[in-house]
Amino acid sequence: MLHFRILLGRLLPLLLLAAPVRAQSTLPLYSGTIPDSKPSQVRETSVTESGNRVRISNVVQPTLTVFTPAPGTANGTAVVICPGGGYARLAIDSEGYDVAKHLNEMGVTAFVLKYRLPNDQSQPDKSIAPLLDAQQALRFVRQQAAKYSLNPERIGLMGFSAGGHLAAWAGTSFARPVGDSPGPESVRPAFLVLLYPVISFSDTLRHTGSRDNLLGKNPSAELVRQYSNELHVTARTPPTFLVHAEDDKTVPVNNSIVFYQACLRHGVPAELHLYPRGGHGFGLNNTTTPDRWTDRLRNWLDANGWLTK
Repeated sequence: MLHFRILLGRLLPLLLLAAPVRAQSTLPLYSGTIPDSKPSQVRETSVTESGNRVRISNVVQPTLTVFTPAPGTANGTAVVICPGGGYARLAIDSEGYDVAKHLNEMGVTAFVLKYRLPNDQSQPDKSIAPLLDAQQALRFVRQQAAKYSLNPERIGLMGFSAGGHLAAWAGTSFARPVGDSPGPESVRPAFLVLLYPVISFSDTLRHTGSRDNLLGKNPSAELVRQYSNELHVTARTPPTFLVHAEDDKTVPVNNSIVFYQACLRHGVPAELHLYPRGGHGFGLNNTTTPDRWTDRLRNWLDANGWLTK
C-alpha cells in the first residue's frame, strides 16, 4: 500500500498535466442594463427531465458559458451555440454543453448562449429579445477575441430547432441590427450550422409552438413573412451547413430544404445532410445511423479553412 501511495503521488501530477483541460466560465451577456427588459416577477427555472436532460425556462439574465479547447489545440475559430426548445425552454445540455465539448475536440472554442425566451411580463417587445441576445453574443465574442486567441472573422453561429430559427434569423438580418445602441462590431456570423431548424413561420412549414411563443397566436401575414428566414436569404448570407431527419414530425424537413434552396438561388455556399430517420431533437447522436453528422461538419469546416490555425 505504501509503494502504491508513493507511486500515485509521483504519477498524479503527470496525469493531470496530460489530461485535456477545458476551462469553463459563465459570463453575463451584458455588462450593464439589459435591453428590451422591464421589472417583473419572472424567475428562471431549471428542470431535469428523463435521461437527466436539463431544461431551462424563464430566462431573465442571458449568459454565455465558455468552453475552451485543450491547451495548444485551439485553431482560432469560435462558435456561439443556440439551444432549442420552441422558444419556451432551452435544452441547455444536449443541444448546448455537450455540443460545445465536442467542438472543443475540433479545436473550436464554443460559447453556449442562454438567451432570453419571449415573455410579455419581462420584455416590452418579446419578438426581438432572442435576436438582441444572439447579436450581442456575436459582439461579445468579437470584443473578447484577443482574450481567447480567436480570429474575429471566424466566429460562427449554431442553432438547434428553435435555436436554429434564431441562428438563421441572425444570419439573414445582420445588416439591420436590433436595439437602440447596436455598437460598432459586426453581428454577421462567419458561418451558420443549423440542426433540424425551424426556418419558416408559414402555415405549411411552421412549428406552431415556436411561432406562437415569439409572435402570438394570430400574427399578421406581414409578421409571418418577416420571421420566415428563407425569404430573407441574400448573397451575403453566411455559408451554411444543415442537418435534418426526413421523418421529423415536429419540424418538417422542408424547413431545411427551403433554406438550402434559397442559398443556392443566391449563390451562398451550403451543404445539406438529410437522414431518412432520426426524428427531432437527436442532438449529437442520431442513433438510427452509424453516420455521425459531426464528422460531416468537421469535414465542411476543414474544407473551408476554419479548422486551420
